[in-house]
Amino acid sequence: VDRDPATGAAVTTFDLRLTTPNTEPVMNTAECHTIEHLGATFLRNHAEWSSRIVYFGPMGCRTGFYLVVFGEVTSEEILPLVRELFEFVAGFEGEVPGAAPQDCGNYLLHDLPMAKWESAKYLHEVLEQMTEENMNYPEKAE
Repeated sequence: VDRDPATGAAVTTFDLRLTTPNTEPVMNTAECHTIEHLGATFLRNHAEWSSRIVYFGPMGCRTGFYLVVFGEVTSEEILPLVRELFEFVAGFEGEVPGAAPQDCGNYLLHDLPMAKWESAKYLHEVLEQMTEENMNYPEKAE
């Protein structure tokens, strides 16, 4: 949990790793972009969480996404939302929201089938198998 220096508001960042850093192949840019569009759409329209979302977007290393929310939120509290988000992406059918020249600076770079595949993999291999061990960052040695 950090504090916004301008307002003092509590802000919590969640590190959602879809691939193991420096071990598994990273996601391609097209599926990252599609997950970003679908995830942002889902979060912007969520009945409970929409007003608390600060940011959802890909890591530059393409191993996952950051989800930033207002408030002091635990991993246990955010897990249901993250599961819903990736269920939404894994099951999405239709046109990718915002994939048009007036809405996106690179609107042709999308891969819905791979976005669905990556999301389903994360959902089934990580989110549905969540343990205390992978719920929080390891404590740093002093």
